[in-house]
Amino acid sequence: MAQDTARQTPPAPATPVRALLPLILPALAVGALASLMLLLVTWVAGRLQDVLWQNLPDALGVGRYSVLWMLAMLTATGVLVGLVVWKAPGHAGPDPATMGLDARVLPPAVLPGLLVATALMLAGGPSLGPENPIIAVNVGLALWLGRRFLSRAPGAVWVALAEAGTIGALFGTPVAAALLISEALAGRQTEGPLWDSVFAPLVAAAAGSMTTTLLAHPTFDLHLPPFGHPGWDDLLAALVIASVAAALGMCAVYAFPYVHGAFGRLRHPMLALPAGGVVLGLLAALGGHLTLFKGLDEVGELAADPEGWSAGQFATMTVVKLTALLVAASCGFRGGRIFPAVFVGCAFGLTSHALVPGVHPAVGVATGVLGILLAITRQGWLSLFVAAVLVASPSIIALLCFASLPAWLLVTGRPQMQLHDDGTAVR
Repeated sequence: MAQDTARQTPPAPATPVRALLPLILPALAVGALASLMLLLVTWVAGRLQDVLWQNLPDALGVGRYSVLWMLAMLTATGVLVGLVVWKAPGHAGPDPATMGLDARVLPPAVLPGLLVATALMLAGGPSLGPENPIIAVNVGLALWLGRRFLSRAPGAVWVALAEAGTIGALFGTPVAAALLISEALAGRQTEGPLWDSVFAPLVAAAAGSMTTTLLAHPTFDLHLPPFGHPGWDDLLAALVIASVAAALGMCAVYAFPYVHGAFGRLRHPMLALPAGGVVLGLLAALGGHLTLFKGLDEVGELAADPEGWSAGQFATMTVVKLTALLVAASCGFRGGRIFPAVFVGCAFGLTSHALVPGVHPAVGVATGVLGILLAITRQGWLSLFVAAVLVASPSIIALLCFASLPAWLLVTGRPQMQLHDDGTAVR
């Protein structure tokens, strides 16, 4: 009987080709626009960073990364971003602690202030990345342009294309976007084959990644010492490091509502953001200049010399960067949490290697990043993807899959590093 019922059940109807073909050109345009917006903001922030952290201290005869200069720059960044959040239309978007990769649709008038606040943050040194605000900006722009020029397309289409295009641009490959989309669709009721649902977003992600690749030539490979065939000791190390890293990340997750609430009691961006800048400056004085900024360039510097710091120094950078991420995300700086979390995981993995030289640097870094990202983002596919591309060794993928299992058990069902509007943690 069951076989007869299954035989009589018609398959889900496939999306007609004529419904997918008209989406190709809009998807290509949105993906390219998303990449160009990301590149523009990061270029402006990079030029401003050179002025603030090289030209200006050199002209004043002050050490570029002296304690005094780091404290002054981070405090000044808090003041400037506070002014933007206070005075800009829409206050430069909603509280960043409530935002994730699935961006809210913001009115066009809010987007310039959000862009300015993001560029100032990236240049000034707080430990956040560009991903969340850039996704929000691209979603707002894509929806506004789409309604003006192709009003027949549903608004949700433009949101999906902009999110996918930006993620493809951020990571220089559409694979990250495809993994995130498939993970999001897994919890929804969708009609037709999965590839019909991801077709247009994947086109946008491919366009975004190709635009970034052609113009900026990004790479995530840290060029760590080559990793050969994994052994039982590598498996044990991977399981332990990923689990401990996930537990460390969860410490920040559980502290997030309390730290956010402490800054919230200041009740004004011109108090909360400068106060956050002061705390970040003190943390930078403790951890050193490598714990500044979003962390992607600094990760490359760490990985270039895995033996260049002691276990204590690596551990200090791990704790300082994680604390800086927590503070920056809590006090109101506009930014995302993925890239600084990668630095935390890398520094933790190199701490493991320094403590136990038998732990291969590639194993330590990849599994440390995996555990931290699982705790901070709660995105399994994204965490596996980022950990794998940092090492670029096919033989480590099996270790990462094993290591993700106990780490996931530690984080699933628990609060996330994202808050509801009422300040309670998202689960």
